[in-house]
Amino acid sequence: MNNTNHKTMLSEHFALEEFTYSRIAVENGLDNAPPEEAKKSILHLVTYLLEPLRKVCKAPIAILSGYRSEEVNRRAGGVANNQHRKGEAADCYLAEGPEKLLVLLKASGLVFDQAILYKHRRFLHLSLIEFGKNRMQVIVYMVCVICLF
Repeated sequence: MNNTNHKTMLSEHFALEEFTYSRIAVENGLDNAPPEEAKKSILHLVTYLLEPLRKVCKAPIAILSGYRSEEVNRRAGGVANNQHRKGEAADCYLAEGPEKLLVLLKASGLVFDQAILYKHRRFLHLSLIEFGKNRMQVIVYMVCVICLF
């Protein structure tokens, strides 16, 4: 990890600060600094999934939500044991859309635990675990509106 422009670079294209910034934390004065174990998991996620995927995309991948402290996670509506709490997940966005990011991920052959496409909210949740079996699970959430007259 090197320090460029006062950022803690985890790879060529990703900085630790992208994974720890939280609007919820800023607005509520909450600490969202990850413990060392979560930092290791974030580095693993970046090294083995996000940076290689970035090279496949040949375009920036924005991190909308990465690590979440217990309180930030609670206020975000996340389940208590979700992968954001452990530093194993990031909600990502590609300018061409999250669907394109999912297509590229599936074609890349990269190992991942979960890829959850939130079509309505326009992001792709990506996770990778360091220890244990990664599930290669793809889930698509869509909003369905039914009108009965």
